[in-house]
Amino acid sequence: MNKSKFTWKSVMMLVVGALVLSGCTSSKSSSPAVGNGKGGEKVTISEFVPDVPEKVYIEKLIPDFEAKHPNISIKIVKAPSNNFDAKLQSMIAGGIAPDVTSHWGNAGFPEFLDKDLILDMTDLIKADHFKPSDYGITDKAMDTYKVNGKNYGIPVYSYVTVMLYNKDLFDKAKVPYPPSSYEDKSWTFDKMMEYAKKLSNQSDNLDQVQYGLDWHWGGSQRDMMLSYFGAKIYSDDTWKNGGHATASYFNSPEVIKAAQTYNDMVYKDKVSPSSEFTKAVAGQGGDAFATGKVGMYVGGAWKLTAIKNYNFKVGVAAIPAVSGDNSRNVLYVDPLVILKDSKHPKEAFEWIKYQMNKDVQEKTIELSGGTPPSNQEAVEKYYNLYAPGIDPKDMKNMVEGGYKYGTEAYNHLITSYSEISNAVRNELDPLDNGKKTAAEVAPEIQKKVNAILTDKNAKYKK
Repeated sequence: MNKSKFTWKSVMMLVVGALVLSGCTSSKSSSPAVGNGKGGEKVTISEFVPDVPEKVYIEKLIPDFEAKHPNISIKIVKAPSNNFDAKLQSMIAGGIAPDVTSHWGNAGFPEFLDKDLILDMTDLIKADHFKPSDYGITDKAMDTYKVNGKNYGIPVYSYVTVMLYNKDLFDKAKVPYPPSSYEDKSWTFDKMMEYAKKLSNQSDNLDQVQYGLDWHWGGSQRDMMLSYFGAKIYSDDTWKNGGHATASYFNSPEVIKAAQTYNDMVYKDKVSPSSEFTKAVAGQGGDAFATGKVGMYVGGAWKLTAIKNYNFKVGVAAIPAVSGDNSRNVLYVDPLVILKDSKHPKEAFEWIKYQMNKDVQEKTIELSGGTPPSNQEAVEKYYNLYAPGIDPKDMKNMVEGGYKYGTEAYNHLITSYSEISNAVRNELDPLDNGKKTAAEVAPEIQKKVNAILTDKNAKYKK
């Protein structure tokens, strides 16, 4: 496989470009030549999604699509998020690969390419006369998933990382609300920690315990979480050669300091909940912020889909800066791809295009509880979804600032990421449990990750 032009800098520019509203025409309907009921055998197209509310809503789009495409049936296949990658590999190995999916597990776009799993959609796009601007997508956004001039995906969702805060706890503690603007230079990591300490309360009585901050910047991608402080995690060539890192730096002073800072937030500063506390108040894999016992939460914007269930008022804010104008937001731009084994790629492309229409993306925002659209003609619907509880201006600030100061998630950029991520998480367990320091676990993490990189790169070069 030719090496990708998929670079860190280009991803930044391309994703930011997706937010620029171009002079878009009205959304196009699907091509009449495919699945229009004018003859031809009826086919079934399957899409594989994680079994979570913000994804399974897609089943509610099927009746409208099938009414407009009588020759195409849609089947949604689901798997738990933590089993998404394994299920996808099992389906492919078993000869029952889905037609359409995205990188919704730890295995990302570069890994799909390396394993030759996804279809080059260039000819489909040309034959259909598909214009991204007709679907509110800039050419630059489309280029995010273009490799060596070939298109491998259509951006469908565009998540940023968000800070949610419990207005009730802030009001009670008489702490001012954090700003939504990324241009507010007073909003720094140190200021956030100051707020977190004021919002925290330690007690022998579990009912009275309160924490200031639940930090999930980077989500389950623990290596990316360390990069928030500017630490260099992987070699520079990673972002220039299709995500094939040749070295990691988990044992560097900068990475060790970052890892220890997070650990100290739990065990020293006591502003963040431990996994034991979260389990005690919210159950295994639960949400401590949802209990009303946490002042601020940082994580993917899909968290917004759950706020309707909270019994407290919620605001959105910018991710604070560590120093200067650092990249401080993790972006999750999800493309829809067609698997190479699909027997009906034209019909699969019709299903993808349908999902990109302005009216469908607006419907998606409502049905999912807040999935952010890639079609920028639908973005105002997203900004206004949580009003009046959340000011649409704050939503706009949060999204636009996130893209301006954001970098794409590691699992979308680094190949073999699922294996790397598992190794990092496993070796960080003693640190997370307060049994070891960052300096004690760092050498083994670097050793194991570098061994994975060496092995994978040797196989890739062959």
